[in-house]
Amino acid sequence: MAAIVVIFDFDKTIIDTDSDNWVVDELGFTDLFNELLPTMPWNSLMDTMMKKIHEQGKTIEDIVEVLKTVPIHPRIIPATKAARDFGCELRILSDANMFFIETILENLGIKDCFSEINTNPGFVDEEGRLRIFPYHDFTTFSHGCNLCPPNMCKGMILKRIQTTLEGNKRIIYLGDGIGDYCPSLKLNEVDYMMPRKDFPVWKLICENPMLIKAKIQEWSDGEELEIVLSQIIRTILREEKESEELLTADYKLKIIPAHEAVPKALSVPH
Repeated sequence: MAAIVVIFDFDKTIIDTDSDNWVVDELGFTDLFNELLPTMPWNSLMDTMMKKIHEQGKTIEDIVEVLKTVPIHPRIIPATKAARDFGCELRILSDANMFFIETILENLGIKDCFSEINTNPGFVDEEGRLRIFPYHDFTTFSHGCNLCPPNMCKGMILKRIQTTLEGNKRIIYLGDGIGDYCPSLKLNEVDYMMPRKDFPVWKLICENPMLIKAKIQEWSDGEELEIVLSQIIRTILREEKESEELLTADYKLKIIPAHEAVPKALSVPH
């Protein structure tokens, strides 16, 4: 397996929309959502919206059917499978929720490509209602980051991921939103940041790119994501191979006995 971990945001990165808004809009609850939006935090709002949606006779099956229709660029699935086939480890770090993400990935046939999904809890309770909760329970403690929303600091999660990686693994991070800026600041010099062009995280990075230690490679749509991601992976694999060849050559030189290291000169008769 390659020493590469590819971390994807989900909304507007893997899919081409916001999954929360998609469900609310497609089920016809946009007006109620907009009415409640100023009154409570986002995760509490989504949990409340699921309650209202169920009360109006909508079922989990209705939500699943809507999730199956989310827009996605046709090159995202091949790009994801190609990264896996290169030997990369794929993870998701998203401020969506587990139920939406898993349902969409299963429908797309790429859920098994990912080794880990970091997101807000979302599950069906014993009454058949979809519940959505914050990743960080901000009602009991604060994650202390003023760059991120109270329910999730992606930078904190990325730091946790970094501490669990074995060896000299390198990270490629793809994202679009404001919440992806904090983790971009935590990447190292050997890593890559792939912000979506003209989206909030790209604009924040452009304000002062020197704050980002990682190499920055932008992308604009699924086709460009596929090309850029493949190029980065190939570059890293080539660098790994060259480094291994240098180490092997250096090792061989060290084990040659000193008296054999330089061939003796041939005596030429005069």
